[in-house]
Parts: sequence; C-alpha cells; structure tokens
Amino acid sequence: MINDIRKDAGVRMEKCVEAFKNQISKIRTGRASPGLLDGIMVEYYGTPTPLRQLASVTVEDARTLKINVFDRSMGPAIEKAIMASDLGLNPSSAGTDIRVPLPPLTEERRKDLIKVVRAEAEQARVSVRNVRRDANDKVKALLKDKEISEDEDRRSQDDVQKLTDAAIKKVDAALAEKETELMQF
Repeated sequence: MINDIRKDAGVRMEKCVEAFKNQISKIRTGRASPGLLDGIMVEYYGTPTPLRQLASVTVEDARTLKINVFDRSMGPAIEKAIMASDLGLNPSSAGTDIRVPLPPLTEERRKDLIKVVRAEAEQARVSVRNVRRDANDKVKALLKDKEISEDEDRRSQDDVQKLTDAAIKKVDAALAEKETELMQF
C-alpha cells in the first residue's frame, strides 16, 4: 500500500519536472527552435488548431524558422496567428513557405525572459510540493485507520521527502541550464 503511494508520488513528480522542461523549451533563446511555435493555435475553419497540424516547422539557419504550410490558403491565417502571439515575431511569406526571422535578444529582454523562467520554476516546485502533500495525506489516512504503524508513517514521509528533494533538484538544474543559455550572446 505504502509502496503504491510512493511510486505514484514519484511518477507524478517526474511529470511535474517534465512539464516544466517542456514549458521552458518554448521560451526562446538566441537560436531558432521549432519548439518555439508549439503553443501557437491557428483558426482552421472556425476551430483553433495547433500549428504543427497545419504545417511543418524546420530550422533554416541559426536565426530563421521555415514553415511549410500544407494548405496554401492557410498561409495568411498562420502569419496572423504568429504575429498575434506574445513571441514578438514577424513572419514573411516566400511563395509556399513562411519564414520567421528571430531578432537578436537585447539585454533587457534576456532579463525579462529569465524572470519568466524563474516564475515557471517556482510553479514547478509548488506542483512537486503539492504531490508530496497528497502522498503524505494518503499515508496519514492509512495511519488514522490503523492500517500502518507510526514507524511506517515516518519512514514513508522520509522517502517521499527524498523524492521531493530529487525532483526539485532536477527543476533547479534545468533552470540553471536555461538561465546560462539565455545569457549567452
């Protein structure tokens, strides 16, 4: 019973860390990355559709993304969706393709992005702690129902705390990596 709770907590904490890494991968650095446009939704016949389903996104060079649109009539809608996003990008049409040049980041913009990344990291830490609280509450319920002893309760809480510390360490490592990536010129 306790092992199930511990395994569940470990899996959920790992998902929190992965969600954080996925979230910060969308925050752009000086380099072009197709993951930058993952969050963009385009109106496709009245339905918001992810850009990945309407076009293929590739890296043309270090500072340019190339979008190959599957349905030519969707080109203007895709351009509009990219401009409307909070990424600060200005796409341009080139025949069947759309090119998205990435402007160089200013020092001020880099610092703003670091603040955003730190806020995301704190959110990930809070999520991990919430998983820890849920696991400890389940163990306390078992203790209250006298299904486990106090020693097992204490041991389980220590194990869950170790899982929590490991997950937070992973979040901090990803945060440090992203910060150094953002500050490189």
